[in-house]
Amino acid sequence: MSFSELGPFSELGLSDKVAKAVADAGYTQPTPIQAQAIPHVLQRRDVLGIAQTGTGKTAAFTLPMLTLLEQGRARARMPRTLILEPTRELAAQVEENFTRYGKNHKLNVALLIGGVSFGDQDTKLLRGVDVLIATPGRLLDHVERGRLLLSGIEVLVIDEADRMLDMGFIPDIERICKLVPFTRQTLFFSATMPPEIQRLTEQFLSNPAKVEVARASSTAATVTQLLVASRSEDYEKRDVLRNLIRQCEGLQNGIIFCNRKRDVAVLLRSLQKHGFNAVALHGDMDQHARIKALDEFRAGDATLLVASDVAARGLDIPEVSHVFNYDVPHHAEDYVHRIGRTGRAGREGTAYSIVTHADAKSLAAIEKLIGNALTWQGDPLGDAPPPSQKREGRDSTRLRGKRKVEKEPREARESRKSEPRAERSERPARAEPAERAPKAERPERPRRQPREESGEARAPSRRDRNPANEPADMSHLPAFLLRPVRIKAS
Repeated sequence: MSFSELGPFSELGLSDKVAKAVADAGYTQPTPIQAQAIPHVLQRRDVLGIAQTGTGKTAAFTLPMLTLLEQGRARARMPRTLILEPTRELAAQVEENFTRYGKNHKLNVALLIGGVSFGDQDTKLLRGVDVLIATPGRLLDHVERGRLLLSGIEVLVIDEADRMLDMGFIPDIERICKLVPFTRQTLFFSATMPPEIQRLTEQFLSNPAKVEVARASSTAATVTQLLVASRSEDYEKRDVLRNLIRQCEGLQNGIIFCNRKRDVAVLLRSLQKHGFNAVALHGDMDQHARIKALDEFRAGDATLLVASDVAARGLDIPEVSHVFNYDVPHHAEDYVHRIGRTGRAGREGTAYSIVTHADAKSLAAIEKLIGNALTWQGDPLGDAPPPSQKREGRDSTRLRGKRKVEKEPREARESRKSEPRAERSERPARAEPAERAPKAERPERPRRQPREESGEARAPSRRDRNPANEPADMSHLPAFLLRPVRIKAS
């Protein structure tokens, strides 16, 4: 294959091996972030990449890293490059990218994630690793055991940095950055740029090339976003979701997002009960179950994937036609990532969000973040429902003990407080309660005389019943306790 036949990717400076693998995968044109980031990476510059999800950020650092790794050799327990991912699914997905685009290379790739045996991972590290893909927790476990050295890292990639912030990995990231050499090249990618992430980039990036192909926290234009009103949280909300799924035109498959893991399980049982082909994915599932659920969804064996936000970031499932936000996310940035699971690679997608009265603040934050007012399908959510009416026959009274005391109106209390003291003194004093009538005198009871004086018979005491001069009755004791004790003379 000649240079001209390798396509536009070869024009970015990628090696012939990488360009050929990309062409074999069926890609002809790089995405905007790939076209802008790849030349900077090949020049060994630090890169700060900001782009909405689904724009090809993974290939933006995978392809140039393969080109850079063609020279050199890995040593035992000292990987050459390190890629940090927030979740196991994202780490496994990056590994698949290296396998696909690195088929013409002889590189060792290792995956360090939870839920897998330490022994198998340690065996790979011992052979020498060119590309190490890891989650922060498992990586630090290997470092603390003394089985991994980070002093040979040439390229450090921090992917989905805003998700790292949400999951509380920032202290781990700071610790890892101090373990790798100061001279390494750092590639930093994120879809949103909150202040904490901005501080991290200033701390660990050296004169980075900023690549921003879309406004931070923006949504893809290929996704149709609609809101659907629901009056209640439980049964009606599930009924609204089922009707949406049945009425969707062109529904091939869909991801349903919930805010809490327990809601994922409840909703999954409800959908399966009503005949829908659905599987679940959340953080409390073991690695084998998570991989099985994703494989079934990717293969088309399951039409619906009910998931928590663990599936909201970076999962590359290109042909997801619909996204359903069963719960409006509490953080507005999560909305951007959720609906980014559809409308990927130029395809059209639809995202529905079921909104209740409790979601008013979250919805306002989302519209402020994306800069657009979302469209309602059907009747919009009205004002908050009026408070429930009090039962008939109840007056505004308070119970004190067993008496009912009438509550003084607020206006009367305020007007009484605003009166001058002189006027208060002129008001008639509260009527004193009438004096109670004296109780009728009871006849005086005669004093009780002592039993000796009254001549009454006194009950016999214990001493009277068993005088000291009479032997006690021992008939109830066993015979061996009644035997005489013989003491031998010394």
